[in-house]
Amino acid sequence: MVKIYKIILLLLFLGLFPFGTEAAILNFSPSSGAYAIGNTFSVSVYVSSPDQAMNAASGAISFQADKLEVVSLSKTGSIFTLWVQEPSFSNSDGTVNFEGIVLNPGFTGATGKAITINFKVKAAGATVINFSSGSALANDGKGTNILASLGSAQFSLAAPASIAPTAPAPTIPKPSAPFVVSSAPSAPKISSPTHPDPNEWYAKKDAKFTWPVPADVTGVRLLVGKIPQAIPTIVYAPAINEKEVLNLTDGIWYFNTQFRNVDGRGDVSRFKIQVDTEPPEQFAIKFIDGNKTENPRPVVVFDTTDSLSGVDYYKIKIGEGDFFNVAPEIVKSNSYTLPLQNTGKRNILVQAYDKAGNYATAVGEFEILPIKPPSITEYSKELQSGEPLIIRGSTYSNSQVNLWLQREKDEPKSFIVQSNQDGKFTFTADEKLNDGVYKIWAEVIDARGAKSLPGEKMTIAVVKPAIIRIGTWATSLLVIIVPLIALILTLLFVVWYGWHKFTLFRKRLQKEIHEAESALHKSFDLLKENIREQVKMLEKTKTKRQLTEEEEKIVKQLKKDLDDAEKFVKKEVDDISKLVE
Repeated sequence: MVKIYKIILLLLFLGLFPFGTEAAILNFSPSSGAYAIGNTFSVSVYVSSPDQAMNAASGAISFQADKLEVVSLSKTGSIFTLWVQEPSFSNSDGTVNFEGIVLNPGFTGATGKAITINFKVKAAGATVINFSSGSALANDGKGTNILASLGSAQFSLAAPASIAPTAPAPTIPKPSAPFVVSSAPSAPKISSPTHPDPNEWYAKKDAKFTWPVPADVTGVRLLVGKIPQAIPTIVYAPAINEKEVLNLTDGIWYFNTQFRNVDGRGDVSRFKIQVDTEPPEQFAIKFIDGNKTENPRPVVVFDTTDSLSGVDYYKIKIGEGDFFNVAPEIVKSNSYTLPLQNTGKRNILVQAYDKAGNYATAVGEFEILPIKPPSITEYSKELQSGEPLIIRGSTYSNSQVNLWLQREKDEPKSFIVQSNQDGKFTFTADEKLNDGVYKIWAEVIDARGAKSLPGEKMTIAVVKPAIIRIGTWATSLLVIIVPLIALILTLLFVVWYGWHKFTLFRKRLQKEIHEAESALHKSFDLLKENIREQVKMLEKTKTKRQLTEEEEKIVKQLKKDLDDAEKFVKKEVDDISKLVE
């Protein structure tokens, strides 16, 4: 008896204090309602897991296919970002299925929307929508099923209200029961121009709400707070149709509204807004291979968190390029490979945006270093016209080699060849090269996309064959020699003609000199004879009387002047003769 008692206590203990944390619930919203045949209505499937993060959920939903049919399924506002099984339905089987995943850190909360089912009413009667199976897996690395219960929903489906005919029609039966309309006002239809979507986050602290007020409404009660099911308490009579709430703190807020007329108060409407004005946490960019690397696709690590709305996406800008977006799950605790980059230095800017549009910024700098250029190992320094150009070299294996060929002042031409597994490459020119001097050099792009700088420039001379060169040389020589011979002959003629003219001139000059010399001699002889006569007269006078001292000087001076003049005239005549000869 004691043993049985202990067993009962143990079972009670296990029932009151279950092991594990099965805290998740799958349910429907709304869970009840009344709709007419032909009308459509929506039922959302929600996951509630307020105590433990979950990262996956699935459900198999059953409905009565004779009373309802699924018009469409919507994933708008879903907490799931990945789908193992896309939401699907079968109206013939009366089923809806889904299976989604929430990326790390998973979902924790009371109202996580999975999907929305849009039904159309086919027939009247009561109908039930429930789960035939379901699961909710914890984000614990083990896939623990923490589902505690599965909800259901019940709806009343009725025929549409009949329209009374203008004249009695006995063939049409009257309805068995009158259509009853509640006299209390309906729930307000709230909207917000500042925060229009309840499922979105906004970086606005000032909110405005509006709602239409029916004619019979005499007052409205309002309340703004963070409790979802709060009852409004602030009364406005007469009723107002808008309200502005200023300087809200960050978080989830609910605007509650309720109408009143002479018959009483109606249902409460609630409009959710989500406010987040703080950016994500500051973060840094780390380069796995360092800030300087030959890898043209640098690997970086950057990650941050946002405590409220969560990180929505990252925007990245490299150098002068455009921004591009990256999903947070891609970089969450993982490295990220940047797009292909050219050599050189550049900056990187990363902006982390939360779901409200706030962002934090991190910047970094990196440099892509060039790899080693290819080596040209074999080529001809001189080619004959028509001889093919063949270039061999070595570089990285299975790489693209860009060969450049430039003739003197022409624009360079590029040719692409591929290196083999051993890094060897061979290039054979398809076209014959024209005569001239060429420069060749090479660049390489390896399998990663890394690029080198241009390698050393080599010189190649393309010339004509020897026999053609000799003929061309001879032709060129004749072109030069013939005019040169003609020029020499012309010069010889000019020189001969000039010498001939000079000879004639010299002969004439010698003749004139001889004639002048003869005339000079004759004149000088006459002068000498005259002077001698004068000397003789003075000497005769000397016999008759003594010459004066002055007369003696004159005689001596005349004799001396006569001798000097004769010597001078002879010398000058000899000099002129030498010049002429």
